[in-house]
Amino acid sequence: MRKKILLVDDVKLFLEMEKDFFRRENFTILEAGSGREAAEKIVQHRPDLVFMDLYMPGGNGDEACRTVRENPDVRFTPIVIVTNSKDPNDLERCRKAGCDAFLTKPINREHFLATAFRILGASSADSTRVNIRLPVHYGSDSHMKDIGHSVDLSCGGIFITSETPHPAGTSLSLEFTLPGQLAPVHSQGRVAWVNPSDWRKKKDLPTGMAVKFLHLNNEAGDHIREYIKKWHSQRTEKAPGHHSPPPPLS
Repeated sequence: MRKKILLVDDVKLFLEMEKDFFRRENFTILEAGSGREAAEKIVQHRPDLVFMDLYMPGGNGDEACRTVRENPDVRFTPIVIVTNSKDPNDLERCRKAGCDAFLTKPINREHFLATAFRILGASSADSTRVNIRLPVHYGSDSHMKDIGHSVDLSCGGIFITSETPHPAGTSLSLEFTLPGQLAPVHSQGRVAWVNPSDWRKKKDLPTGMAVKFLHLNNEAGDHIREYIKKWHSQRTEKAPGHHSPPPPLS
């Protein structure tokens, strides 16, 4: 099935350039000219990915992103904010609104498409999980005072043990170190769902929370992907045959 991408921009020339990029890659293109229209089309069409300008008439991109995140039916739709602005305050606005990535104009074609393929590829990569126990430092601010342990890991997210998991939708800062790596992985994340102690959603998992990665840089993503590849390769050598992956994050 062809992936659906929603392009949201009030600048027609830029919108046409974006459309040309994705038509060459055989995506289905949807369009909107304002944040308000984008929020409506996301609910109506359920796109696989949204590229949205930050500043637009009829509702800015961060406002539309926040509206989508508050809707439980579409809250995990991947959204990339695109803007001319290089103001750090604008970047912080987008992060607080819950966007998955942030690109500045003028758009570099390779970077633009790489961002799309990285996020779209997560839908299939997310199902490729490995069981791994690693210390994970996390917190709702940059201090990351809490510590838990991973249960499973994918390119899209991580399940963390915690007796007091944060509520679904909470933004977190994460830090953990993969086996064989000296430098830790740093990422922003958002709690996708919670496995509370009094009512475990997934009884085969401990009390904790599933966290979706946000703003994971390409180098960190490559390290996780390579580790998963090696894990599966070693698993196959030790026990040939089909291996059922751990439960998905969502």
